[in-house]
Amino acid sequence: MKIDDLPIRDELRGQSPYGAPQLDVPVQLNTNENPYPLPEPLVARIAERVAEAARNLNRYPDRDAVELREGLAAYLTRTTGFARSREQVWAANGSNEILQQLLQTFGGPGRSALGFEPSYSMHALISRGTGTAWISGPRRDDFTIDVEEATRVIAEHRPHVVFICSPNNPTGTAVAAETVLALYEAAQAARPSLVVVDEAYVEFSHRASLLPLLQGRPNLVISRTMSKAFGAAGLRLGYLAADAAVVDAVQLVRLPYHLSAVTQATALACLEHTDTLLGYVEQLKAERDRLVDALRELGLEVTDSDANFIQFGRFADTHAVWQAILDQGVLVRDNGVPGWLRVTAGTPAENDAFLDAVRIAVPSPTLAGARLARAASQEL
Repeated sequence: MKIDDLPIRDELRGQSPYGAPQLDVPVQLNTNENPYPLPEPLVARIAERVAEAARNLNRYPDRDAVELREGLAAYLTRTTGFARSREQVWAANGSNEILQQLLQTFGGPGRSALGFEPSYSMHALISRGTGTAWISGPRRDDFTIDVEEATRVIAEHRPHVVFICSPNNPTGTAVAAETVLALYEAAQAARPSLVVVDEAYVEFSHRASLLPLLQGRPNLVISRTMSKAFGAAGLRLGYLAADAAVVDAVQLVRLPYHLSAVTQATALACLEHTDTLLGYVEQLKAERDRLVDALRELGLEVTDSDANFIQFGRFADTHAVWQAILDQGVLVRDNGVPGWLRVTAGTPAENDAFLDAVRIAVPSPTLAGARLARAASQEL
């Protein structure tokens, strides 16, 4: 029997689950993970906190994750200069559950969500999974958002939820505060709508967080994650900052005791080591910029990146280049954006291996042609 033979919902027929290739190769740079293991002092502190939590595993965890939310609020306040309180922060199992809870609350059957593609594919997938109609908004050829066209699309479709990804995945482009404000105003005039700014990679950005835009905008939400900058992808901890009323609203759909005591304990330990973990972020930003320069020196096009990954191209046969790089033991990501691939910034050694693989995988005439095309475009 096949999936479509089952009595599943019509909007799920023909869809594919989200996923990236998980291949056993020496260098894995395809899932935007932080390549640095957690430092030993933090590992020891996690063990201590988890041991404390284990003594009460016969009891349900703190249903409202009060201590964790206080810690997250303090982190946001300290790193952005914009004060947040526990009542304005909510946490869940990864930012994907945050997005799901928002769509369960503000989307659903008979409602729609809009995003500007290419962007994080889970926005569309979770929308469909919650019965929310998905609307694909446009981007320019350079992957930035055309404010005039975007506001027109919002006015035409009047979505209930609008997603803005900054820095955007898979392109790495950040969104200016002025653009977010314009789209927020358009969304409020159209319905009003909830506007969700996905800042999963903001700690890697040249731009400041858009968190201060929350002031006076009750329908604006900022979503974050501990998977990237905190190097804790295996933890599965995401969170949002918003008006306290939004935090109250998502609790209408959250599952009871959705965050385990072990998850809360681990996340609290990570917050105790913020300075060390953000030090790794600075190293990765330097490596990202080095990769950008090196790829451009090879003659390839590279989208300006504010994330811990880089989109590079352009290739006539994207999959063939992906496979050729993989043949050198390096796994990068083919996101389905025609002509482009994405690579995560890794350790210096991993990045060197990637650059060596590109030199082998991409024929010299292709690189030479790319150099000429790039030079010609710069002269125009």
